[in-house]
Amino acid sequence: MKQDAPPLPGFAQAADGSALPPVDQRVFLMLQGPHGPFFDRLGALLRAAGAQVWRVGFNAGDEFFWSDSDRFIRHEGTLHDWPPHLDRIITEKGVTDIVLYGDVRPIHAVARAAAEEDGIRMHVFEEGYLRPYWISYERGGSNGHSPLMRIPLGDMRAALRDTLGDVKRPPASWGDMRQHKFYGALYHFLVMVRNRAYRNYRGHRDISVREEFRLNLKRLLMMPAYDLQRRRRWRQVRRSGAPYSLVLMQLQHDSNFQGHSRFRSNAQFIKVVMADFAKAAPTHHHLIFKAHPLEDGRSQNLRTIRRFAREYGLQGRVHYLRGGRLAAMMALAKSIVTVNSTGAQQALWRGIPVKTLGRAIYEKPGIVSPQSLADFFADPQPPDPAAYKILRDFLLQTSQIPGGYYSERSRSHALRIVSDLILEPEDTYGLLAAGRSGIRQQVTDSF
Repeated sequence: MKQDAPPLPGFAQAADGSALPPVDQRVFLMLQGPHGPFFDRLGALLRAAGAQVWRVGFNAGDEFFWSDSDRFIRHEGTLHDWPPHLDRIITEKGVTDIVLYGDVRPIHAVARAAAEEDGIRMHVFEEGYLRPYWISYERGGSNGHSPLMRIPLGDMRAALRDTLGDVKRPPASWGDMRQHKFYGALYHFLVMVRNRAYRNYRGHRDISVREEFRLNLKRLLMMPAYDLQRRRRWRQVRRSGAPYSLVLMQLQHDSNFQGHSRFRSNAQFIKVVMADFAKAAPTHHHLIFKAHPLEDGRSQNLRTIRRFAREYGLQGRVHYLRGGRLAAMMALAKSIVTVNSTGAQQALWRGIPVKTLGRAIYEKPGIVSPQSLADFFADPQPPDPAAYKILRDFLLQTSQIPGGYYSERSRSHALRIVSDLILEPEDTYGLLAAGRSGIRQQVTDSF
């Protein structure tokens, strides 16, 4: 877009707009980040650029992954004590920017409210909307709080008109899942055994760290049995020739599920889906519930699915699969149902009809089905490929950063880009509206 063009309406709210102080006058306050050293490395780069960087720790895991002890602030109180403590930190340190990972967990929701009230820039990291090759970096909020919710496709199209079309994917072998599990296990182990200085800490999960550790250990030990069971059931469904709809399950405690939908539990979501499937889907169609890769059993999804299958007379037509390749399951699916899983974008890319039951950044006209769930099961409307291409290209030119949080290779690549973007006066959407992207997506396998 030409720089003298009038601003696009959707971008007026997405851009930061106000003038920035010099880098040496900016004070970054980092809260909870992804497990591992990502925030520590980012803080070091910001200090090297001339900014002040402070970190607030809420547990022993936060403290372990922060190397600058002179710029570390413990929060030893309860969640109730956090708002006044945050206000004191903002005032005493002269905070200009707040950096966090995920904006829905209670301590970060407090920070989001404080940032809005005090006019502080809030930098939000999340898992990528186009995972697994990317992470997300936005300002003000992510998922249902993202500026993307306010930017219409027409404005996205206008901002993209002078950019290149297709964008190459980064390599598929970042190695992040293995490192993700390692850092997650180490983080929770530290919280479990070294949290004496943080006795008032309560995580944003609905179970204790000890119980979470037990469930994950059980899942690890049961993986061979689960894999055999899943292979057998998937083979039966595939060979039956029955058309099926695929339901993308999410973690019940996931902030995107809890913060951007009407559901408080997976059981509520499962009941709604199965009731409308029983009412409207052709009687020879089947329904597959695909478990989230990190599902640990706390939600009792299988028990719930069996209960509602009996209640709605769907025995033999409903299946629950743990693990497996999502692409293979999608390739044969008639339609996809989810709350707001990012995995649905793989279906949209393939032209498969998608119905969301929560707020999602891809919930745009022409992309997800506007039908009722019952009508969708009866005759699902496919996405408009041109509309989805606009959204995907727009994401790749703005909030999607190639790389990851966990492996050294993916982390270092993401940091090269983010360390500059976080110092820009505009967010990534404002940069594109001004004719600048700031993101170089093309990454070769020789990187």
